[in-house]
Amino acid sequence: MIDEDPSSAAGRSSARHDFCVLRIELEEVEPPVWRSLIIPKSASLGWLHAVIQVAMGWTNSHLHQFRLGDQTFSDPRFNLNEFEGDPPVTDEKTVTVGQFATGQIPALVYEYDFGDSWSHLLTFRPLNEGEYAIENRAVCLEGRRACPPEDCGGSPGYEDFLEALGDKRHPEHDAMKRWIGRPYDPEAFEVDKVNRCLAKLPWPKVSISQLGKVIVALYKAKR
Repeated sequence: MIDEDPSSAAGRSSARHDFCVLRIELEEVEPPVWRSLIIPKSASLGWLHAVIQVAMGWTNSHLHQFRLGDQTFSDPRFNLNEFEGDPPVTDEKTVTVGQFATGQIPALVYEYDFGDSWSHLLTFRPLNEGEYAIENRAVCLEGRRACPPEDCGGSPGYEDFLEALGDKRHPEHDAMKRWIGRPYDPEAFEVDKVNRCLAKLPWPKVSISQLGKVIVALYKAKR
C-alpha cells in the first residue's frame, strides 16, 4: 500500500492525487465489455498498453495505438507514420496518464488490432473515498464480461460468433467450437485472477517478453 500516515488527512489526500480511476469500455459491443482500474498518473501510455491487454484479456498479438483527436501515440517500432502524409506519431513511452487524467479531456481512444479494429473508450476520474491505490501497480476494481476472442472479425464477427456458439442448431456451431478450441463463456470475468496477473507487470516499463509471460499466466488461470 502507499506509504503514508493513515491518521493524516493531508497525507491521504496527497497520495490519492497521484492516482486516478480508469474505465475501459469496448465500443460497438453489446452487452458492454468493460473494466475499472486504479492506475498511477505517472504511468506512461506504453505501460498502460500492457495494463489494458491484461485487464481486458487480449494477447498482444497485434499493433495498437492511442488516439486523441488528430494526435496519435504508439510504439515507434510500428512505423505507423512511415508514409508521406501520415500524421506524426508520438512515442507512447514519453507521455503519461496524468496528461489525460485532468478532468478536461472527455475520453482517450485505445485501438487494438487494426484489422478487427477493436476500439476502447478510456475515461478517467479521481479516486472516491474508500478506494485505495497500490504504489506502482494497476488494480482492477471491477469489470463485466469476457474479452472477445482474437481474430474473430471485430464487433460484427463477434456477434456472429456468439450467435453460432449459443445455438446448437446453427449451421456454424460446430465450426465455431472447433475454431475457438476451448470453453468460452461471454459472461465470464474474474477480478481476482486479473489482479494477480496485473501484480506481475514490471514497473515502470514492460517488455514484449515480460508482457507475454503475464498473458500466459492469465490464460492458465482461466482454465
